[in-house]
Amino acid sequence: MLKSIQQRDLDRNRWVKISMAVILGIIVFSMVITLIPGLMNGSTDQASPDSIAKIGGQSITIVDFQQQFEQATRNQAIPPMLRGVYQKQVLDQMIFQRALEFEADRLGMQVTPEEQTQRIKQLLPEAWSGSTWLRDRYPTEVQTKFGIPVEQFESALRDAMLDEKFRDMVTDGIAVTPQDVAQEFLWRNDKIKLDYVVIKPADLASSIHPSDSDLAAYYSKNSTRYQVPERRSVRYALLDLSKLRAATQLSDDALRAYYNQHIDEHKVENRAHVEHILFKTIGKTDAETAEIRQKAEDVLKQAKKGANFEDLAKKYSEDDATKPKGGDLGWIVSGQTVPEFQQAAFTVPKGQISDLVKTQYGFHIIKVIDRETAHTRTFDEVKDSIRQPVLDQKVAAEAANISNQMAAAIRQSDRQPIDDIAKKFNLEVGETSAVGLADPILPLGNSPELHQVLFGLHPGELSQPIQTDSGFVILTLKEDQPAHQGTFAEARDRVLADYQKEKSVELASSRAKELAKQAQSGGDFAKAARSLGLTVKNSDAFARGGSLPDVGNAKVVMAAFKMDAGQVGPPAQAGENWVVYRLAAHQFPDPGDLVKQRDDINQQLLQEKQDAAFDAFHTQLIDRLTKEGKLFINREVMNRVTNAT
Repeated sequence: MLKSIQQRDLDRNRWVKISMAVILGIIVFSMVITLIPGLMNGSTDQASPDSIAKIGGQSITIVDFQQQFEQATRNQAIPPMLRGVYQKQVLDQMIFQRALEFEADRLGMQVTPEEQTQRIKQLLPEAWSGSTWLRDRYPTEVQTKFGIPVEQFESALRDAMLDEKFRDMVTDGIAVTPQDVAQEFLWRNDKIKLDYVVIKPADLASSIHPSDSDLAAYYSKNSTRYQVPERRSVRYALLDLSKLRAATQLSDDALRAYYNQHIDEHKVENRAHVEHILFKTIGKTDAETAEIRQKAEDVLKQAKKGANFEDLAKKYSEDDATKPKGGDLGWIVSGQTVPEFQQAAFTVPKGQISDLVKTQYGFHIIKVIDRETAHTRTFDEVKDSIRQPVLDQKVAAEAANISNQMAAAIRQSDRQPIDDIAKKFNLEVGETSAVGLADPILPLGNSPELHQVLFGLHPGELSQPIQTDSGFVILTLKEDQPAHQGTFAEARDRVLADYQKEKSVELASSRAKELAKQAQSGGDFAKAARSLGLTVKNSDAFARGGSLPDVGNAKVVMAAFKMDAGQVGPPAQAGENWVVYRLAAHQFPDPGDLVKQRDDINQQLLQEKQDAAFDAFHTQLIDRLTKEGKLFINREVMNRVTNAT
């Protein structure tokens, strides 16, 4: 089957899933953005110049790291701003794994070949026939399920199993007490309802109307905040790519030449467009499998009698990836699916439906929508689709050629009139308004290179051509407004906004205190809110771990859980906003529910405690090996490789 189908049926039992999760975690390093404090604090005394870290005589070199990072981030689009964080995550995992191996040697702990073989049997039962190992099938199954070679899989498996042994050792004896369970039960199930008012300074700002004298006094008091940065405007000459593209003609000879140069891209393999309905049998008993077969046969009869196949797939299929699309798998090629599925996909006539097809995943009903034999698309078939890339290629080449000529002309004299250059190369001339260093240069965009050139130009000087989204542009300085202390008139809008913001915060606090005072003195909460022009909201029941709309985390109103119904709490600040609340109702948990939730709570708390213990072990192991001189970090190399790209 397709990889998406191959990987969705791995839940044979809980410990097998855990094993696979750990293996994949080691392969992919999980990429959770949480770094363990203190990891990179080792000495560099014994680290060689090309190593990032050294543990018990074994180095993690730059090459090791680069290979591991490429593997860990394969097929992932990493935001540039997070690349360094991800790199440190990979280093963290590499160092910790080496530290575990070092500690395992010290303790005499190991993963035996027998243990590893038994685990492989559990993870890859398809590679075994009874007790016989299917040597030829084993590499294929590893590649299919994990997407990596056998050697890498077995290494990752050993690491995962060693990790498990340490985890078991560290977490052995950790238990959850009845008091822990009772406290968590209360946290989840003790709920309240509130009548509450959210007072937002942002909503009050527009109601504040200061006089000119108020603003002038505010400006005078805070004048140093209102510096006007340097602003510059330019005249520009633009080689507009959109106009160049519109004027560019393409001949059939140019299109055919491109077609011939890229002929391999137009080859089509034997392929079939199929839909299917899947009935899973993985992990089922023989009796359950028989029932599933009967259900599949009933659905097959409906399909054969003319029932809409897509509707049947949406109703009955257990393939979560294709079910919403009516079972549509799209085009598949030879070798992409398991043999039984492929046999049906490439032999059932177009438009027909197969009989039941049994694979390792279950029973399939397959409908062949279309099929194509291997061939090369003709020029006429692809002519329209290649027109755009050929045009883009020709325009880019022409633009680069003109840009080079422009650059050569400016190198001869960067003091010639920009209008002369524009006329010579048929460029569009325009000018910008004055902009600051961080302002977009309309209509040229917000390119850092544009700003760098703009703020480095001297009067009368022409810039070299700069590539932008619109095309290639030449700049010349029109006006330079130096940075200076802003006058009240220049800064008035900013002064008004700052004044309103500051006063609105004070007003929000004042109204919150006034509302709480009136309501706490025995007044009607809703009436008091209306008198201040405020709106009362009514919450749904929420627990301590819940949240309030427009407020956020329930910790802001945590005091309400200890109040009596009808009581008004003190004003609480949630960010810039203020909240005043009245306890409308307290829904105490039903003790009988504790029995129903005990196992779930116990399991969650146990996992949390075990994770916390292993995290602590992680930190302590790294710290101890560092202090003992067994672990060294070359901080200079580490900083260089994690900031290199």
